[in-house]
Amino acid sequence: MSVDYEASVADVHGAFLEEDYWRARLVDSGTDIAELESLRIGGKSGKDGTVDVVTMQAVHSHNLPALVTQLHRGDLCVRREEAWGPVVDGVATATISGCVVNAPVSLSGTALLGPIEESGGARLKFQATIHVRVPIIGGKLEKIIGGHLADLMVMEQRFTTTWIAGSA
Repeated sequence: MSVDYEASVADVHGAFLEEDYWRARLVDSGTDIAELESLRIGGKSGKDGTVDVVTMQAVHSHNLPALVTQLHRGDLCVRREEAWGPVVDGVATATISGCVVNAPVSLSGTALLGPIEESGGARLKFQATIHVRVPIIGGKLEKIIGGHLADLMVMEQRFTTTWIAGSA
């Protein structure tokens, strides 16, 4: 999956280095509950250009689609961890993982934020593996989740673009 930004790699990555960005992105997420569990910007020195963020987002059970409520009781809580490295030679990389709390659903992947030479913008490429450990229907659910991930990437790209424009 990939999304393109008009902003440069440095601008997009720079947004990731701001606590206010993460807090605002969570508010804009469309979930019922969105919490920033932890945020570490700049590593031990505070200046190394890295960011490690852990978020928890929840959708109340009455707002979930019927298919989900048939398989999962109660609110759906998703824990997500992103570890972004600094921009090196014009590129930043990340590892991303997530899980549905108290459910057999997990995700792991890598992201690469690199330049688009023609436009001066940036392209975020995300490669993920989704595991739903439910017999018979797990594969179908993995495909559904993958589709939702693509939608989420577009939503986050729009938010980040607006954030950068408002910060300029």
